[in-house]
Amino acid sequence: MKANHQSTHVPTASPLLFPFLAVLAGATAMGISPIFVRLAEVGPLTSAFWRVALALPIIALWARAERNHQEAEQDNAPQWSPATFVAGAVFAGDLICWHLAIMHTTIANATFLATMAPVWVLLMSGLVLKEHVTLRMWASLGLCLAGAAALTGSSFSANPEHLFGDAFGILTSVFFGSYFLAMRAARTSGIGSGLLMFRSSLVTAALLFIAAWLMEGSFLPDTVKGLSALIAIALLSHAGGQGLLAYALGHLSAAYSSLVIFLEAVVAAGVAWIILSEALTLLQIAGGAIILIAVLQARPNR
Repeated sequence: MKANHQSTHVPTASPLLFPFLAVLAGATAMGISPIFVRLAEVGPLTSAFWRVALALPIIALWARAERNHQEAEQDNAPQWSPATFVAGAVFAGDLICWHLAIMHTTIANATFLATMAPVWVLLMSGLVLKEHVTLRMWASLGLCLAGAAALTGSSFSANPEHLFGDAFGILTSVFFGSYFLAMRAARTSGIGSGLLMFRSSLVTAALLFIAAWLMEGSFLPDTVKGLSALIAIALLSHAGGQGLLAYALGHLSAAYSSLVIFLEAVVAAGVAWIILSEALTLLQIAGGAIILIAVLQARPNR
């Protein structure tokens, strides 16, 4: 007699769950970078160079391991693409402007202005990537902007002495938005996230070295504390944060991934509260909550 086996349905995780978690973790890792820039004991351009250069060995191992798991591509690695060069170049511009903003204005100003990057991504996604931006994403962008304003509103200042740094904060958002578009374009061509990160980081490091050498010239920190800050920003913010973002951009649209970057402002406020003992007001807590809600409601249905 044939046994009667009862079939059971085992739910599987969404194919977008891991990319979603990756971009959340990436935003968190990148959100702590301002603290390390302030502690690095070198100029802002030099700290930007070391942020990328010190991460290259880790990223190289990642790219090698990734290629070993793709047997079909072992003898046919993807060619360098224009998008890879553009991603490396605009990220160099992003880091230059971001680190200059951190050193010449408040962390609140720099973070708030840099998180304007999603505005440029949503505006350009259809034109550059031919990716549809939904009304839900536009609504989430509005909520994220309101949340970011509430989160940094009490700390944001229009001090004329900060205008130089604030201008670099705005430029950071333009470069970072361009970075999202270039990385998404490169990922859709089929290149793995590890190899893309390694190649684009080579371009970024080369440009940052030239900029730091011409503008600052001094490359080494004075103490172990400064060296530790450089290693931390390289491993956590670049290899970790940017690496997770590169992985996520192979699965999530540039528009949605950019919205998650608003969480950088939440993380920066939390880190400032924990490490620098900066008090959080009820308005700031509400702003952080609004950003979290907006990011979650804009996530892909799957």
